[in-house]
Amino acid sequence: MSAGRNINTFSQSWGTPRKYVDAVRKFFGGQVDLDPCSNEFSLVNARVEYRLPFADGLKETWNFPTVYVNPPYGIDQQHGTAIKNWLAHCAHAHEAFGSEVLALIPIAANTGHWKKYVFTKARGICFLYDTRLRFLENGVDTGKGAPMACAMVYWGNNFRRFYDVFIEYGAAVDISNLIGEQIGSERNNLRLFQVSNAEEKSIQRGLEDADAGRLKSHSEARAKYEKRSKIAGSCDL
Repeated sequence: MSAGRNINTFSQSWGTPRKYVDAVRKFFGGQVDLDPCSNEFSLVNARVEYRLPFADGLKETWNFPTVYVNPPYGIDQQHGTAIKNWLAHCAHAHEAFGSEVLALIPIAANTGHWKKYVFTKARGICFLYDTRLRFLENGVDTGKGAPMACAMVYWGNNFRRFYDVFIEYGAAVDISNLIGEQIGSERNNLRLFQVSNAEEKSIQRGLEDADAGRLKSHSEARAKYEKRSKIAGSCDL
């Protein structure tokens, strides 16, 4: 449950719609262990809830079996944090603790935080069918739709279950082939330093020759090259 969709204004708490809360509970077997950005109107009813100003979800532990996150989408100027910090914690919780993590977030495929923490870390994404997802305002469905498309992102190991539960709500896609990949410009930069297998073997042979003292001096190599050049030249006549 979000502690505020736009955290620059604390007048509203934007909560997950009931149907998605039910889907999250179903996926987790009926119980959510941790909601790190909860509020007093939460429908999630996680076993452990972090709520500002009493507990900062970005400072407390996420070492729980199941975690559901509907993070603030704006910038917290007071604490100097943004949605990228929440997504970093999602990825870290799965990697460090083996947590199964779900997060309801805006689709922002062109951003650095999606490339770094979603595409290369998450197991699956459900692109929700709702064109304007109706978040709850202070626990009430006012009928207003969100101005952006949203997705449910999954960090975990059971994509089959994720698919079976969330295909009802959107296009559930397995992105496990991207885990550990370099995305976008980072991939282009990586190619500058990549070598072929043959080149790598040649470099390794050179290093082994150097260690064994099998290197030729510059003058010896030049004399050998000039000799070959003369032989090649005579064959052309």
